[in-house]
Amino acid sequence: MSAQYTRIEAAYLLAETLTRLWPGAVLGSGGLTTDGFRFDAVLPEAPAGLLDAVGVEIRKVAAEGPAPALTVSRSEATALLVDQPLQRQLLAALDPDHPVTLRRRGDFAVLEAAVTVGATGQEPALTPAQETAGAPFPSPSAVEPAAVSGAYWQGSADNQMLTRISGWAFGTAKELRTHKERLAEARARDHRRLGRELRIFTVSDDIGAGLPLWLPRGTVIRRQLENWIAEEERVAGYQHVVTPQLAKRSLYERSGHWAHYHEDMFPVMGVAGEELVLRPMNCPHHITLFATADHSYRELPYRLAELGTMYRYERSGVVGGLSRVRAMTLNDAHVFCTPEQVGDEFARVLDLIERCYRTLGITNHHYRLSLRDAEGTSEKYVADDALWARAEETIRDCLIDLGLPFREAPGEAAFYGPKLDIQLPDLLGREETLSTIQVDFHLPDRFGLEYVGPGGVRKRPVIIHRGVLSTMERMVAHLIELYAGAFPLWLAPVQIAVLPVSKDQETEATAWAERLVRDGLRAEVIRPDGTLGARIRAVQAEKVPYLAVLGERELTDGTVSVRRRGVRGSQEYTREAFVAGALSLSRERSLSLDWELAQGE
Repeated sequence: MSAQYTRIEAAYLLAETLTRLWPGAVLGSGGLTTDGFRFDAVLPEAPAGLLDAVGVEIRKVAAEGPAPALTVSRSEATALLVDQPLQRQLLAALDPDHPVTLRRRGDFAVLEAAVTVGATGQEPALTPAQETAGAPFPSPSAVEPAAVSGAYWQGSADNQMLTRISGWAFGTAKELRTHKERLAEARARDHRRLGRELRIFTVSDDIGAGLPLWLPRGTVIRRQLENWIAEEERVAGYQHVVTPQLAKRSLYERSGHWAHYHEDMFPVMGVAGEELVLRPMNCPHHITLFATADHSYRELPYRLAELGTMYRYERSGVVGGLSRVRAMTLNDAHVFCTPEQVGDEFARVLDLIERCYRTLGITNHHYRLSLRDAEGTSEKYVADDALWARAEETIRDCLIDLGLPFREAPGEAAFYGPKLDIQLPDLLGREETLSTIQVDFHLPDRFGLEYVGPGGVRKRPVIIHRGVLSTMERMVAHLIELYAGAFPLWLAPVQIAVLPVSKDQETEATAWAERLVRDGLRAEVIRPDGTLGARIRAVQAEKVPYLAVLGERELTDGTVSVRRRGVRGSQEYTREAFVAGALSLSRERSLSLDWELAQGE
């Protein structure tokens, strides 16, 4: 709460700063951004040095401390805000019984209700009285404007455009420096930038927003992940299927997706008198497969897996890169089991997720139990209190039995039931869901699913929905940022760059690279155009794990001079030893490039 308080106070400071710099400024509203604060206003002028001017002045205002809070009558507030038409609009929208509190100092006055908390802006701003004692007020040396942009008043394009200034605020200058360092690191690791520079994916206006194109190197990464997870799933008892990316609208009406999710689906396509829909989920298809035959309890759990492509109509303002797209391929699976098997299957899925995360080097994740809203009345959820209670209790019991810490998040459930989300923060602390497990009692009822229990009694199965690697798009985005583009050997698009010192070695270097490919390694020859040093620097910029240099001496001796990514200098090996070590690391999916260690040397 203290960090939130600091940023709220910074928003008030910014509003006061704007009125001091521009006495005719019309104040709009402010609030918290993902990692800072903002305030919108109509400014008489916006000079080129706006941020610099605001930065100097806001530090002066911060040195004076917070503007005093003042509770007044509605008529007094109207008088104090006589020159602030947007503030008076906010005042008129307040509950008549709501106390009117302003921040006021000299000629400056702004409603506390003008600064909101939360993405929706519906939560009231916290006041100092609501905060714990000692919450840090922004230090003058730790409040800094960062960006200027435009924003419509109250988010409507029908309203006037305001100037939006956003920034950062902390209790100490050290915290601000640390934050800026994290921002710089986040920019360096941004998957959109690295994806372009490393030729992993691209986007095209001719294709459309949210529809990335996988380039050859990105396709290698994706295929390696797909083949690996399919292998892990086969070992875990899953059967793989392939289902269409289209289905009749009636299927989604039956599943409930149309009623609860149609705004996020692409429009219906009329084809030969049928209404077809691009699927937003794979589960109705897998349910249909399960229902094609009778199943005995002896066959359960029945595990179906698919790398299934889905389509969701993400709004144009949020699509970008690989992490938020409109066409995505999910590492999806559905486990049909008896109620008594849910606990064991839930634990098996968690174990699979943890094993995969260890292989990928993902360590900073945590568990979130995503529930329906606190009242359980929202129309976006199916209305069945008994179903929700049963599903929530089942997941809680599983987590408690496994001894796993988790936090609860009302309002984040799927429309048909609660789920466990595995959350990963980025460098700025923003969370993203990567893997999910859902325990579903609802869809088996909707589709009338049954299995034959002991004694021939027909019973209703439970469905566990699970995604281990998320979508290929989101996982690759995460891995680009996790590794800063320097993929481990088994995922690297090019594992070995073969560099002939001169044209005299090009023919034999090319032949050796071809042998490497036949042996199962991904190798490319870097043609001897330009100096060796320039070619080495170019390959290093592409973050290739190994640079294998072949000169006249190496060809004569049957050796290779190897430069390992991230290690200064080179080391000479026999070509056979190098290939054996690289193959061992790649097959073991090691995170290390130390192939000698892999051989036990």
